[in-house]
Amino acid sequence: MSLIQSLRLATLLVLFIVLARASAFAGPVCQKRAEATPALRRLGDVMMTGRFVAYDPTSLQFVNGQATHADEASMLEDLKVLRPRFDGLITYTSANGADKVADVAAKLGYRALIMGIYDIANREELDNALAAAKRHPELVVGLSIGNEVAFSKRATLDQIVSAVMGVRRRAPNLALTTTEPFHIFLQPAAEPLLSQLDFMLVNVHPIYESWFRFIVDENAADFVVQSVDKLAEVYCGPILVKETGEPTAPGQAGYTPTRQALFYDALYRKFPSTRARAFAYFCAFDAPWRVNDGLVLGIHPGPEDSHWGIYDEKRRPKPVVNVVPILPKLTR
Repeated sequence: MSLIQSLRLATLLVLFIVLARASAFAGPVCQKRAEATPALRRLGDVMMTGRFVAYDPTSLQFVNGQATHADEASMLEDLKVLRPRFDGLITYTSANGADKVADVAAKLGYRALIMGIYDIANREELDNALAAAKRHPELVVGLSIGNEVAFSKRATLDQIVSAVMGVRRRAPNLALTTTEPFHIFLQPAAEPLLSQLDFMLVNVHPIYESWFRFIVDENAADFVVQSVDKLAEVYCGPILVKETGEPTAPGQAGYTPTRQALFYDALYRKFPSTRARAFAYFCAFDAPWRVNDGLVLGIHPGPEDSHWGIYDEKRRPKPVVNVVPILPKLTR
């Protein structure tokens, strides 16, 4: 091992020592509910024997802060492309027609769907998700109540807890969670939230760490695995990494299709899927519209946010698809 590699790995070690000190939990916590056991069993089946991908319909875009409507015919074409390699889906919203993902996915034989609620205070969006779960109880395993809402300061941890508990009263048989970056869950203040989650959805992005540009993709994959190890010290339920990976552009920032493929090849080897731990591919398709308009009016993502897909916006595969094996045919 070269001196530079040693220094880079030492940086990783220091980071995790800091995180370990920050996460002063008495012990791992999670929610253990008999009502959610069947849903968690189906979730675990796909974590262990299948594969999840984070998915937004290609027809759902934001233009000048206004959402387009997700088109079912377009969703059908999206999900046909994904189906040979994925049998689990994680969505971000159940508004603007995205709740119909459940209807389309059911037709194509997907085995598990985690439906996202983007606005945790939006009763209509929640109603859409619960109606979809009622239509397809063998497909919809759970709901994610918010995506990075604490991190973006759109809600507090206490407000997320209240939202999760409110949904649980309406749908006790669904497995409930929320999504935050891994460091949010490692904070002692997150313990009340963790104690309410049936499973964990977490984002672990090596590219946003200061050392990313100086390491090889093997080390980036190691970072994801080690982050999940740390999360397991504070959380005792299933852990599914919802977002990780590398975008394929802009090239001047060091992002390339080759690096994306190398990262996922390394992660696939280093992170074997089990009922307790697995990762999803992030994400299904590129979203060029995000260069000019974010999910929230006035909030504009970085240029890389248009290029996270393992397929481009025209559903054409990138090199990474070659390192994602086709799934064996399984009965549900």
